Amino acid sequence: MEQVAACLRAGIQAGNWQGLMPGVDRLAPELGVSRKTLEAALLLLETEGLLQSQGPRRKRMIQLQSTPARAPLRVGLMLYEPEDRHLQYMVELQHALTAAGHVVVIAPRALTELKMDVARVQRVVSDTAAEAWIVLAGSRDIVAWFAAQTAPAFALFGRQEGLGISGTRPDKVPAFAAATRHLILLGHTRMVLIARRGRRLPVVGRSERAFLNELRAHGIPPGDFNLPDWEETREGLQALLRSLFQVTPPTAFIVEEAAVFVAVQQFIAGQGLKVPQQVSLICTDADPAFAWCQPAISHIRWEPGPLVRRMVRWASGVAKGQPDLKQTTSPAEFVMGGTTGPVAGPGGGSLEKRGS
Repeated sequence: MEQVAACLRAGIQAGNWQGLMPGVDRLAPELGVSRKTLEAALLLLETEGLLQSQGPRRKRMIQLQSTPARAPLRVGLMLYEPEDRHLQYMVELQHALTAAGHVVVIAPRALTELKMDVARVQRVVSDTAAEAWIVLAGSRDIVAWFAAQTAPAFALFGRQEGLGISGTRPDKVPAFAAATRHLILLGHTRMVLIARRGRRLPVVGRSERAFLNELRAHGIPPGDFNLPDWEETREGLQALLRSLFQVTPPTAFIVEEAAVFVAVQQFIAGQGLKVPQQVSLICTDADPAFAWCQPAISHIRWEPGPLVRRMVRWASGVAKGQPDLKQTTSPAEFVMGGTTGPVAGPGGGSLEKRGS
């Protein structure tokens, strides 16, 4: 997409098109690219201010700037985990911000490394040369701190609801409800949602509430078993799983984050339990590795493109002195795979009954 945008940008600067930009139907075959790729490239040029939309089914207006280019905006990325920099949508975000004329600065330590501690985050932010911040999956306290700063900030995921901060996220509430209903219709009543502390405290998040509310709606009183507390380390996760399976084992897991999902899947396999015959599994995110799995992983899917474009538009607005505080969402859907199935017989997964 960036290559197509660069080609279009060069053509506009060279005067190949003037006034109005040709439509997708004409440009796609000329450039030998798909309509989807071309449309993404044109949207990127809109965020840069080189093109201006005039509404659906109308050609975009070319906006050549004769004024000197503005100084680049230094956008800091506060990642959730260090590995986030390699996520496909984060790579796309960095490329899109750079293509829009901004400078991307990644904070030297991620939120998990800083233990979601506001004082530690403040020190890292103070020591990082950034004029605006995008914070990934921040806790309520972290997002609230960024919202209170003079430097513009943007919340990607995280506990942003009701705070004065720009943000975007996939709306997973309907997908969480659909995934929970799917398990209930398969006969599951002992379901566990494994969620990070920041999604459970100080109050339960919207998606997690959708899970608990769906249990209540079907006569299953929710409790600590369904949304347990756990120490967010490898050892803590293993301790949680062993305790859950010790006497009255769960028959289904909904796991937030692909990395945690893989660890849960590995634990279950190590105990000789079969998926989905004895335990059903759902991940609340998609992961490229899932494409290689057989059976297919039941998961929640969302498109990152709208979120990336929203963040680039926000950064470009900040660079022009026009920040906004809008919080947007994009759709998410539950994708049924082969890791969910009818509930097994009573106690079928107990480690104790199998002599563990």
